[in-house]
Amino acid sequence: MQNTLRLTSTNILNRAQSPVLLFARLTLAYGFYEPAMNKWSDIQSVVAWFGSMDIPFPLFHAYIVASFELVGVVCLILGLFTRLISIPLMFIMLVAIFTVHISHGFSTGNNGFEIPLYYILFLAIFASFGAGKLSLDYLFFDNQALSTRKEK
Repeated sequence: MQNTLRLTSTNILNRAQSPVLLFARLTLAYGFYEPAMNKWSDIQSVVAWFGSMDIPFPLFHAYIVASFELVGVVCLILGLFTRLISIPLMFIMLVAIFTVHISHGFSTGNNGFEIPLYYILFLAIFASFGAGKLSLDYLFFDNQALSTRKEK
């Protein structure tokens, strides 16, 4: 009885994996969307802000960050190149933590690094495990790898 219950719960949780990854991707994409659009709507303010924080080449970095965030939104929604886009997005969040949030402590209520840290954790999950079966990554890449393994 206990083994049957464990197998049933494991099967249910395994089947929930891809929908959960999809929901996490969409949630994170939503979180990146507004900051990306705000950067693009007034890129010169971002350049000035980056310059005020002594970020080198603020014009270049403002465009790089805004571009990666916007591309990240699209990639996360589609589940396309999810592992690849997670790496620069994690780096952007690390820079945000150390240039903006760390001096405010952990708490979100004080503009601390709590939320960017959660973003990094989500992105690390995607970088490690991929986007799941409900993604273009699975359709184009993982699914083909599975069929090749089955043929051998």
